[in-house]
Amino acid sequence: MALPQRFPLVGLPERVTIYEVGPRDGLQNEPTTVSTAVKAEFITRLADAGLSVVETTSFVRPDRVPQLADAVELVALLERRPAVRYPVLVPNERGLDRAIHAGVEEIAVFASATEAFSKRNLGRGVEEAMAMFAPVVKRARAADVGVRGYLSMCFGDPWEGAVAVEQVVDVGRRLLAMGCGQLSLGDTIGVATPGHVTAVLAAFAEAGIGPDRLAVHFHDTYGQALASTLTALRAGVTTVDASAGGLGGCPFAESATGNLATEDLVWFLNGLGIEHGVDLGRLVETSVWMAGHLGRPSPSRVVAALA
Repeated sequence: MALPQRFPLVGLPERVTIYEVGPRDGLQNEPTTVSTAVKAEFITRLADAGLSVVETTSFVRPDRVPQLADAVELVALLERRPAVRYPVLVPNERGLDRAIHAGVEEIAVFASATEAFSKRNLGRGVEEAMAMFAPVVKRARAADVGVRGYLSMCFGDPWEGAVAVEQVVDVGRRLLAMGCGQLSLGDTIGVATPGHVTAVLAAFAEAGIGPDRLAVHFHDTYGQALASTLTALRAGVTTVDASAGGLGGCPFAESATGNLATEDLVWFLNGLGIEHGVDLGRLVETSVWMAGHLGRPSPSRVVAALA
């Protein structure tokens, strides 16, 4: 397999954690129904490829996201690896109850920086959403369940347009103060550019929130995901969300196309000499395998080049 030559850049982290979201964020909007057994094998293959975090599913109402209606069955079917984390998304206390009963050890809540998307995605505005998440986070932490906070529409909203940086920081601070251990900043519609990423991260730093508490979640709608990732790495962020094969998009935001492909991110990190622990060959094989089940080729450029 061809590999990029390594030319490290000064000022970048030595190691990055890839937060794999393919089984959840990647599959949630796929029109082709994927069986529970195939999902379980997908997760196992990703773990065996070296990914240390694999977000598995979401405990949402089945009618809202039919593709993930088998969350309980999937979690029970998983072949867990000792060094791998298997977080799930929960929307509310009912979802938390189901997740804890299923034996989940780590959850995430999904908030929005904008009113419009919060109402479309959660059926309630930002204030109501914060009130809904507070007991979820409190109860999870009391049960020794780790909590991550997702914040969507950090760089633009298809209904509201530009999103003020101060607005993003305000909602993000509240999620962290609530008890979320990490905040993932989402470019849900893929409009972020390096300067914008710099401004958002600088505003969080000014608010006393350093890169050690932040992750980034870029979509590649306009081909800017890796440029934005490099900017985040320069600012000290060491957790990057990605989806195997470039799968994904939000079912409640029509312009949210695929996530940053994990293979593209791994190739990029390899060239920079940044450690991540992932076997690119096995990862490509996994994405080709999943593409076969979905009946279409992977949108990842690296998968296309190496497969």
